[in-house]
Amino acid sequence: MDYITYKHRIAAVDNGEEIGEVTFPERDGVYVINHTYVDNRYRGQGVASELVRRAVEAIEQRSGRVEATCSYALLWLARNRGCEITSPLSCPIR
Repeated sequence: MDYITYKHRIAAVDNGEEIGEVTFPERDGVYVINHTYVDNRYRGQGVASELVRRAVEAIEQRSGRVEATCSYALLWLARNRGCEITSPLSCPIR
């Protein structure tokens, strides 16, 4: 499986087929992880977790602030980065 990083999106690709993505548009230095998707055939295999991990790392390399409105990303940030979820819609970690 390959992961392709674009400016505001990371795609998971298997055998030339895009099977998942995470999107993180930016506004004023704040990147909001607003969508995580994985094809049903690949769910439960850690693809979504890897997509969010790569998105957070890409955002941090850009010295941006990370927030999330995607429920999967909110849970990932709470579990993996110790983020305290103070609102159902936002979870800043920087």
